[in-house]
Amino acid sequence: MSDNLIDETANYVLDLASPQRLSILFKLLEKESTPTEMAKKLDSTKQEVHRNFTRLTESGLIEKNLDGKYLLTTFGEVVCTQVPTLVFLSQNRKYFEEHSLGEIPHKFKMRCGQLAAGNHIKGFSKVMEQWKSIYKNADKYIYEILSEVPLDLIEPLIKRVKIGVRFNYIFSESAVVPKGRKSLLKKLGFGKLVEKGLVQRKMADNVQTVLVISEKEACVLFPDKHGESDLSEMFYSDDPMFHEWCLDYFRYCWYGSDVFKESKLKE
Repeated sequence: MSDNLIDETANYVLDLASPQRLSILFKLLEKESTPTEMAKKLDSTKQEVHRNFTRLTESGLIEKNLDGKYLLTTFGEVVCTQVPTLVFLSQNRKYFEEHSLGEIPHKFKMRCGQLAAGNHIKGFSKVMEQWKSIYKNADKYIYEILSEVPLDLIEPLIKRVKIGVRFNYIFSESAVVPKGRKSLLKKLGFGKLVEKGLVQRKMADNVQTVLVISEKEACVLFPDKHGESDLSEMFYSDDPMFHEWCLDYFRYCWYGSDVFKESKLKE
């Protein structure tokens, strides 16, 4: 990238470095407005809002239509799609001081603004309770990407599968498998569920990012700075955009995974 392009981009970043200008952009994303109308919405002075409208217009982010109202330009609309990523990372800066985005492809990192509506849940017990709640609320499917298997989650999951909830999951070849897993699965009739097609399984070389999705909710657990999965913290939401990101990532991993081999798992 040339120095001129870098300088130009830096100027756009400065234009966005204002809470009020960002508020104006997102308000205009919802509905066209005049500076006077916007001043009332933002509980601000007409003069201040007018100055920010002028600056955003000069930057090519907004424009005035024939009715005298302002709306986003195509450039402004695209910029608004990128801001949530900054919001997500900024809101969770402390979390990402200890965690990374792991093995996630660049195209999904670019879309992580879709996770901005997620609630940060901290503490192993709280994470497990929310995980169980996702199972309980699922009526159509449960999809998972797993690096380890918490033993107390197996029975609540299988109960849902037995009433017809489809279960697809990806296991890491190096998954941490608790003692007693095989005997518990046998006791609960897991093999028959696989035979009926209610359960489909695949395997990946190394899972770092853990995912749990139903048709209503989703959660994602990113790895620590060393690339190890961390089940003590997660982001959870029933927001459609959050869910879309998680579902798309699961599908990406599913089609890139290998055949499941139980023999590779060791208790």
